[in-house]
Amino acid sequence: MGIVSWIVLGLIAGAIAKLLMPGKDPGGCIITILLGIAGAFVGGWVGKTLFHVQLGKFFDARTWGLAILGSLILLIGYRLLFGARRD
Repeated sequence: MGIVSWIVLGLIAGAIAKLLMPGKDPGGCIITILLGIAGAFVGGWVGKTLFHVQLGKFFDARTWGLAILGSLILLIGYRLLFGARRD
């Protein structure tokens, strides 16, 4: 897969991760999209490093699962670091 495919995959994976973890994020929609793109890369790295899983093609369920997993990891980390501040 090329870099453009990873970006598209990340956009969609970020949206799915947001649906799985609803709530107010401190950065809004743009940050969630960027976390999704980065999450696709993180998911690919986690799959290769920890699970020794080779990434498939764009429409492979394994690729999507890893991208969504990476997006969820980054979204959780982002919420922990920059969570909604209470006044």
